Amino acid sequence: MAPFVHPTAIVEIGVEIGDDSSIWDNVHVRRNTKIGKRCIVGEKTHISYDVRIGDLVKINAFVYICTAVTIENGVMISAGSIFTNDRYPRAANPELTSTHGSAPDENTLPTLVREGATIGAGCVIGCGLTIGRFAMVGMGSVVTRPVADFHLVVGNPARTIGYVCRCGERLSSDETVCACARCRRRYEIRGGEVIEAPAAELAVT
Repeated sequence: MAPFVHPTAIVEIGVEIGDDSSIWDNVHVRRNTKIGKRCIVGEKTHISYDVRIGDLVKINAFVYICTAVTIENGVMISAGSIFTNDRYPRAANPELTSTHGSAPDENTLPTLVREGATIGAGCVIGCGLTIGRFAMVGMGSVVTRPVADFHLVVGNPARTIGYVCRCGERLSSDETVCACARCRRRYEIRGGEVIEAPAAELAVT
């Protein structure tokens, strides 16, 4: 099925939107951005140019995604979250004689959100970092450093307080080998690294 674009949305030239995706009211998607299949982009979200978004991504309302952000498949970005791409931004040159343009330059740093990750409501995501596979960033967090796969981080600055399963359930961090209480997937936790067991080794309920 062709993508749905709300009549009030602004979709600039060169944007690619995959089948079954929905772009809701007052969204602005800037030029040359690519959005995959079966995505949802909530109202009043702004997606800047050259952003790359995979399949099955859910972006809630009032999200700001800037240039140099890549979002892999199955990511959840909750309402009011903000991405950044410059650690030392200035509006003008040091002499205050001209404003900086919005085109990427040597100060523009990329951010990668790996597959399955969740970013909670009202988060601020720093630049030059990666949020790992199936990681979870708690609401209102400020992410200033990379987040490892399956880690649960909260706070300002965000710090690891535990680990989560693919399904989102929190894992017990008291055991080296643990099974998710909800879906019974198994994991090994070694020195902060979370390793998935093969699907054939799922725990028996």
